[in-house]
Amino acid sequence: MPEHIAPTKSHGLVEVLDRVLDKGLVIAGDIKINLANVELLTIQIRLLVCSIDKAEQIGLNWWRYDPRLTGVVTSPYATGGDSLESRLARIERRLETLAAPAQPPSANPHPPRAGAEPSSTE
Repeated sequence: MPEHIAPTKSHGLVEVLDRVLDKGLVIAGDIKINLANVELLTIQIRLLVCSIDKAEQIGLNWWRYDPRLTGVVTSPYATGGDSLESRLARIERRLETLAAPAQPPSANPHPPRAGAEPSSTE
């Protein structure tokens, strides 16, 4: 008789698991710890259990781009296909132009002093 009970339990478990993965299961809950009406800690739990196909249908596909799961490290500094070396060279060129000695703004090497009257040469 025990041989007949075990297969039905595993068959029932397979059906439940198949339904959960096909339709999805959402578990949501909040845990709040208060002391003398002062909230000390709040934990919000959101759990979604479903198949990968179902997750993609509802717009969840973060695992495709997670570097820990894909092995591809993406840099937030990579823009437009520029390599890091070319960006560094461009930054160094800009720094050199900014650090270059500035040309004097006027031909007069001695600007007038504060409080001095302008001289008239008529």
